[in-house]
Amino acid sequence: MKTSSKGIDFIKSFETLQTQAYKPVPTERFYTIGYGHCGPDVEPGSSITVVEAERLLAEDLADTERAVSSSIAGWNLRQCQFDALVSLAFNIGVSAFQHSTLLKLIKQGADEMSIRSEFGKWVHSGGRVLKGLQRRRKAEADMFFGKM
Repeated sequence: MKTSSKGIDFIKSFETLQTQAYKPVPTERFYTIGYGHCGPDVEPGSSITVVEAERLLAEDLADTERAVSSSIAGWNLRQCQFDALVSLAFNIGVSAFQHSTLLKLIKQGADEMSIRSEFGKWVHSGGRVLKGLQRRRKAEADMFFGKM
């Protein structure tokens, strides 16, 4: 599957375009640029254009989509569910997603309350609960259950 245009717009709304490298929170290991692109290739003082940010997002999403697709192989997810999981994995990292209790619960066919609760656990950064992550996780859970 591929992320829908609605899913991409959703991710962009939370990541927001940044053409200058920055650290979202001081405890982050890497700098971030564009729409949530981070890693050792982003250095302090780096800058990019909007076109470069779109390219990086497309590349990063393709990697995340492959990881989510392989994690849910054999499951018939609706587009909104796939989009929500891509958004989550894009934000928390593919490895964290693949080893998450959330993924296990989805595969077990857990109820909505249990799945929502697991989305809600991914709201910490640097040992602190961030309101922006709380809003994002609630919105991802809403998307997962087709309530957006």
